[in-house]
Amino acid sequence: MFQKVMSAGLWGIDGFLVSVEADVHDGLPGFAMTGNLSQETKEAQERVRVAMKNGDFALPPKKITVNLSPADVRKDGTAYDLAVAAAVLGALGLLKTDGLEGAMLIGELGLDGRVKPVRGVLSLVFAAREGKLARCFLPKENALEGSMVEDVEIIPVASLKELAAILRGDKGAGGPPLFSKGQERPYAVDFSELNGQPLLRRATEVAVAGRHNILYIGPAGAGKTMAAKRIPTIMPAMSWEESIQTSKIYSVCGLLPADTPMLTRRPFRSPHHTITATALAGGGAVPKPGEISLASGGVLFLDELPEFSGKAIEILRQPLEDRTVTISRLHGSCIFPADTMVAAAMNPCPCGFYPDRTRCTCTGRQIKRYIGKVSRPILDRIDITVEASPVPFEELRGQGDNESSAAIRERVIRVQQLQKERFTGTKLLFNSEMGTKEIGRYCRLNGPEEAYLEQVYKEKKLSVRGCNKILKVARTIADLDGKEDIRKIHLYEAVGYRSLEEKYW
Repeated sequence: MFQKVMSAGLWGIDGFLVSVEADVHDGLPGFAMTGNLSQETKEAQERVRVAMKNGDFALPPKKITVNLSPADVRKDGTAYDLAVAAAVLGALGLLKTDGLEGAMLIGELGLDGRVKPVRGVLSLVFAAREGKLARCFLPKENALEGSMVEDVEIIPVASLKELAAILRGDKGAGGPPLFSKGQERPYAVDFSELNGQPLLRRATEVAVAGRHNILYIGPAGAGKTMAAKRIPTIMPAMSWEESIQTSKIYSVCGLLPADTPMLTRRPFRSPHHTITATALAGGGAVPKPGEISLASGGVLFLDELPEFSGKAIEILRQPLEDRTVTISRLHGSCIFPADTMVAAAMNPCPCGFYPDRTRCTCTGRQIKRYIGKVSRPILDRIDITVEASPVPFEELRGQGDNESSAAIRERVIRVQQLQKERFTGTKLLFNSEMGTKEIGRYCRLNGPEEAYLEQVYKEKKLSVRGCNKILKVARTIADLDGKEDIRKIHLYEAVGYRSLEEKYW
């Protein structure tokens, strides 16, 4: 007999439908699987055989052939186990298959017949909806995650026996816990805790308002990391679409908490400087998202930037420009989102005290080599560089009325809403994303401002990208100031955010 059921696989962060076909006929007893399968997927035949035996399903001595289609797409993972078992049992006549019409089955089987959770369920259920499938049989641990997708009925399954009972109608499956987005959880940190450093606070606000990348330079303990960790607290709440996109990435990587199937807070990723280029950008034999994709919609913080390997730093060039990461492999290409704000921090020298020569013990050559680890092409992709000066004792111990994250966030939301209206009808959302055409349209300068920018361009020998970065940042500063035109004062501040390049590079 022949039986076909539907399952799904992962490629990148998206799911694709897989048809699981089983044929049982007389012949030399055996169990064969075909369809361009990875090693762990091929091992499903042994897991399924033992799981059916321990689930009280007697297998007759027949020739069993299972095919996973389409055969030209590689199948990886263990999520096909439940579908393979259902197809084989249906072909043997041991399972009622009427309820499998228009349904998808996802789950790994234990040798005792238990259905175990798998990663990437959110993407797989989205693939079911796009394929017009009405129901999904999922492991109980993944049911809440699957329930986020509308218009697909989620049926939790704990074991192979329970699947058979549900299909016979002997047991009410019961729906999964209903998911509700709820409110954004409060942050444990706040900008009001950062004493002093008004320039650091201002530069961070400008960077977040226009989604500009920012680099903090200063001695250890000056507040660079403290400011960076508070960036998510002044970013607007995630939209539903952003939450779904971020949750899909974390689900595919197996990082989505079981009790929190949807991320409502913007991610903050801070990888150690020993991270490899592949782990940072994504990749592998079966491409998976890297840290820059895990931070999509939020912040990627690179502390001690010069300590990262040169390859890891340079691999960020294309993602910072295009806001996507393309990973090409023999079996195809994956495009991962990289729509993240990058914040980086570094000391001005190996000992961290330059330019204070009363404390700095580094030679000029050591300083140059250390600073040179951050190349000019990377600097050109960072809109704002700001210096964190040592905090005076009076400010450190003072009980001043520091502005809270909530107050800063209100201004950021206002400016980002203005940008959203400005770029209506385009794919752009933030000033930092403007291209040459948009800069020419929205960053027009009057005579005095044009003359000043020309002077800066010639004196500082800016690249075209560097000049455009100044205009983008000036546009954001003008938005924060509530001005339609970019004034000289806005250009002064924007140019100031690039002056550290002359000082250190």
